Amino acid sequence: MTKIIVAGIGTDVGKTVVSAVLMTALQADYWKPVQCSDVDHSDCQTIRQFVPNGHHRVYTSAYTFKAPLSPHHAARLQNVQIDINAIKLPETNRPLIIESCGGIFVPLSKAVLTIDLFCSWKVQWILVSRHYTGSINHTLLTIEAMKSRGIDLLGLIFNGEPNPDSEEAILAISKVNMIGRLLPEPILNPQIIQRYAKQWHLPS
Repeated sequence: MTKIIVAGIGTDVGKTVVSAVLMTALQADYWKPVQCSDVDHSDCQTIRQFVPNGHHRVYTSAYTFKAPLSPHHAARLQNVQIDINAIKLPETNRPLIIESCGGIFVPLSKAVLTIDLFCSWKVQWILVSRHYTGSINHTLLTIEAMKSRGIDLLGLIFNGEPNPDSEEAILAISKVNMIGRLLPEPILNPQIIQRYAKQWHLPS
């Protein structure tokens, strides 16, 4: 069964919205292994708003922290030590979308990065890139790190208005496919999520 990690080149690049679109397109469930945010405004809550269909299950995070910080920092503030052995993939017969936190080198502890944990799972990956000064470098560095670990990268989602100079360079150098794009939206709701789900070119 399909399991896809939605990773980003950094924080606030659009991973949660991308996850909602993929859930809708693939009729998938959702899981965020480690959540660092106010519970009332968490990514899990956002997912439930964007994908209200009761057929999609949102699995409980293995760890939930209040502070919007790196997991190792947020955990320390609550006197918690993250045990990566306690972070296990949910058992499901449905496709599963797994949303990462921040970039792929975000530390879960002083010894373990998120990419270290996720590489131990048999999953595919989709990378979300957002345009800003320096994003070409950040995107290519992230892809290079993924390739060096043998990660099965399905493709890229670009978030923002088209930027041909940046996008063509990234795609040509990385040899990674573009799956779709998120455009700036004045409002996001389930109908817009469904529209993107029909537009993107997901690998079969």
